[in-house]
Amino acid sequence: MPELVQAVRPLLEDIAALSAAPLADIAQRLREALLPYLGSSALVIFTEDCTGRPQKKAGDEAIISRVSIAELDHIRASLPGRDSSDVELWQGHAVLGGEERPVLALSSPSNALLVLANPQPLPDPADKAEAQWVVRYLWKLAADRIREKVADAPPSYLIESRAASAERVRVTAELVDRHSTTLETLLAALRSPALGDEAARKSATDVAAKALVGLRTLNDRTTDLVEEPVATAFQRLRDDLRPLMNFSGIDVQFIEPPVNGRALPGEVAHAARAIVRGVVLAMVDQPKVRRIRTQWDCDGENLLINVRDDGLGELSAEAPNIARLVQRVEALDGRFSVDVMSGWGADVAVSLPLDPPARQLADVAEWKLGERELEVLQLLAAGQRNRAIAGKLHISENTVKFHLRNIFRKIGASSRTEAIALAHSNGLR
Repeated sequence: MPELVQAVRPLLEDIAALSAAPLADIAQRLREALLPYLGSSALVIFTEDCTGRPQKKAGDEAIISRVSIAELDHIRASLPGRDSSDVELWQGHAVLGGEERPVLALSSPSNALLVLANPQPLPDPADKAEAQWVVRYLWKLAADRIREKVADAPPSYLIESRAASAERVRVTAELVDRHSTTLETLLAALRSPALGDEAARKSATDVAAKALVGLRTLNDRTTDLVEEPVATAFQRLRDDLRPLMNFSGIDVQFIEPPVNGRALPGEVAHAARAIVRGVVLAMVDQPKVRRIRTQWDCDGENLLINVRDDGLGELSAEAPNIARLVQRVEALDGRFSVDVMSGWGADVAVSLPLDPPARQLADVAEWKLGERELEVLQLLAAGQRNRAIAGKLHISENTVKFHLRNIFRKIGASSRTEAIALAHSNGLR
């Protein structure tokens, strides 16, 4: 027995460390746990459950800093049987971090993806089957843990995740704007009747058009990662509560949201499901509850949630399990109310805003900027290019340049970069 304990102790310690790892460290913990069975130069986890940071990475910085969502999507599409519930393993060559290299990839029932760059398996082939079993087990544990942590994320994580999602959308939109201009200019030139070689022009036009479509597809893909259709989000809630419907003896009713409702930011969708689950479980714990009804609606600006039971009206807003849900709602600048009628049940209403709160305007009065100049500076500080600023303010690019010259003079900046830095240091972002 002591020999057996000594043999399995390192694995048990790795399992414990992986189970307790925060989301920010889970990739590094998984890589360390895998090392006795499968080495690698870099490890990447790709999960759409975690909308704020869908990539979790550890290892060689030269690789992980260059990994793109498009590369990971392509690898996932190459996996055999990726639609099954099994943890599939695939090994071959794929582009990762901008270069083709040997990779090992594993899917998961939660649709998460694990990719290892330059995998280095155990030298002894006799141990290969056992090592692969452990690798699959550790990866499934990590994938399940990520899903659980996102579903039960604390308020601080929700705030950070929403900020990261918004920043990724902003950066992608900026790239699309910049490269679209280049490609559209190229297309205009190549389509010009003044050019002589028609075949060359057609070939180049096709290449440029394909690149433009690919770029816009990447933008749509990024948007998909941070948003979820309201009907899809509600269906996932039904799936989560199905076991309760089957075994509790309580009639859980669902009032469907409008199918054409506005898509939900990922953090709002995750939080909404967790909040409803928490409310329903709190209601189930009350005596004489026979029916619970949950309803979602969307007014274009807020996700509106209503959960009602037919119990004795004993649900308390001060109870610890309800207080934790209130904190989650407040982290997203939402509202939570409980209306209780003795003998008639409890009615819980939640409103979650779909957009992050507007930033408070910084005090930059000493710069003496005009109203339009301040609008241009705010968009500049947010990373917008001249063309995008012109489009948002419905002015010409020349007018934007005119305002920027005046702004640089008033705030004492000699360049665009310096103006952005000054704006950020004074609270404009």
